[in-house]
Amino acid sequence: MSEGLLGSELFRLILGLVIVLAFSQLNALFLVWLERKVSGHIQLRPGPMEVGPHGLLQTIIDGVKLVGKELIMPLKADRKLFFLAPVLVFTPVLVGFLVLPFGPGLIIHDMNVGVLLVFAFSTITVLAILTGGWASNNKYALLGAVRSVAQNVAYEIPLLLAVMSVVLMVHSLSFSQIVASQKTVWFVFIQPLACLIYLIAATAETNRAPFDIPEAESELVAGFHTEYGGMGFGLFFLAEYTNMFIVCAVATSLFFGGWNGPFGISLGIPGVFWFLIKTYFLIFVIMWVRWTFPRVRFDQLMNFSWKVLIPLSLVNLVITAIVVKII
Repeated sequence: MSEGLLGSELFRLILGLVIVLAFSQLNALFLVWLERKVSGHIQLRPGPMEVGPHGLLQTIIDGVKLVGKELIMPLKADRKLFFLAPVLVFTPVLVGFLVLPFGPGLIIHDMNVGVLLVFAFSTITVLAILTGGWASNNKYALLGAVRSVAQNVAYEIPLLLAVMSVVLMVHSLSFSQIVASQKTVWFVFIQPLACLIYLIAATAETNRAPFDIPEAESELVAGFHTEYGGMGFGLFFLAEYTNMFIVCAVATSLFFGGWNGPFGISLGIPGVFWFLIKTYFLIFVIMWVRWTFPRVRFDQLMNFSWKVLIPLSLVNLVITAIVVKII
């Protein structure tokens, strides 16, 4: 009976959820430290150095500080929605981990619609941000939330069109099949335009600079989470950094061969390490972009999506469909 329990799908899901919760916490702590270090070196300074070796324990201390802070709610805020938003923003992040292929057989639940599941649940993040901004009863928070909705609607279209180009080539929405199709040649060499569009749109979807209009500290105080403090504030940023990992992991699976080594050569490195190396490299690139380019204006942000990215992604999708049909 115990062997049946250990081999059951329910046990795999429960174990996977526990691992995901632990990993998401550690990953967020590491990425906050990494971003501080990347920004520091780009600005010719060392970054955090005091707490622990090279400041490694700094984010842990910051997390303890956030946990210890009192949760304060504005007097005229919607109490239920105000506390629901930080929890709601983190829910789709956990779902995304269910179908990510970390290695051969290292996937919590291999679904034939895994790609669809990730992008379907990602829309909940937008609703959570809008809920938090609206419930705060603060004009800066509401403006930030409205900007976030407009931005996510605009950039989700080219993002999905870029992904559809890969789906058309593989004829599958399963991450494991898409990765298996890249055993010798990664799709980034076949679909470079789709890959570039995906990375740009994913950066905007995660509200990262130069597309961090929903936060825009110099204009909106802190955007949609202006009224949040303590762990309410912490959950928003935990979700942001975990979302960043997920979009980069999806990019690794769709365009960079997933667990496969370059040109089918593993070099003796296990597949899970190839997957994580590529994912964290893409995260580093996103951080690099943040500390290199200035924030765009809102009109530039929207025009770039509707007038540049969407037409390019449509043309790329049509060409892909024609080539696939001919072949």
